[in-house]
Amino acid sequence: MKGLRVLLFETPHDPYFNLALEEALFYIKSKRRDANPVLRIWRNYSAVIIGYFQKAEEEVKLDLAENLGIAVVRRFTGGGAVYHDLGNINYAIVIDQRSNDPLNELYGFLIDGILNALRKFGVEPRVENINDIAIGFGKVSGVAASFREGTLFLHGSLLVSTNLDVLTRVLKISEKKLADKKVNSVKYRVRLLEDILGRKITFSEIVEKIIRGYCDLLNLKPYYDMPEKLEIEAAKILYEEKYKKEKWNLGRSPSSDFKRTYTLIDELIIQSLK
Repeated sequence: MKGLRVLLFETPHDPYFNLALEEALFYIKSKRRDANPVLRIWRNYSAVIIGYFQKAEEEVKLDLAENLGIAVVRRFTGGGAVYHDLGNINYAIVIDQRSNDPLNELYGFLIDGILNALRKFGVEPRVENINDIAIGFGKVSGVAASFREGTLFLHGSLLVSTNLDVLTRVLKISEKKLADKKVNSVKYRVRLLEDILGRKITFSEIVEKIIRGYCDLLNLKPYYDMPEKLEIEAAKILYEEKYKKEKWNLGRSPSSDFKRTYTLIDELIIQSLK
């Protein structure tokens, strides 16, 4: 194993492609088990990202989002809706499964990478509701995950200096949902890392700490890279066939509706091996 492959590639102006690349990295890694683990860190300018199982109209004030020019994009993992702007730093880790308990690896091990990163700021983060990361009385990050064919994928967003006014205006927060899910209310109380520390945090500083957090966890050295041609081409297919489609983002078409998409990606992978 060469080390931890770090990708800082992002398309903040196009959240649809940013999300398409997330899935492309996971899908390709699941087909190439010998590849090094990947850590990606990236941002969106302005978007609401909803979970796979959510209904857009129940989570987002769609008219307001449209008026504000905020894209609504569905990810392929579960979890809740999050607001992205340049003050929200997103991270994803893709790695081979090491045990027979993928859920414990994801939420009991891989999540520790971001906890390590936060501790390097001198704070004491904790995990609540399985996939929320809190400091004090509020949530600073949430994660979602998936696994397939011996490959684990975990991604999340970290509230560094996000515009909380826009976040609270565009997202729908239901007290009934809170009660129904029987989760700690920290899930709907968010805090900014900059407010907790009482100072500004640069993008390079948070990137460096996230990388160190995962390198420490995995006992690997980082190396910086760009997406491979195969990964970009697979992301382009997902972008055109799935992530730019209203039926995916707002209608929640099941993944089975996109069989052609994955057939095309499989063909790309086969060609790349010749």
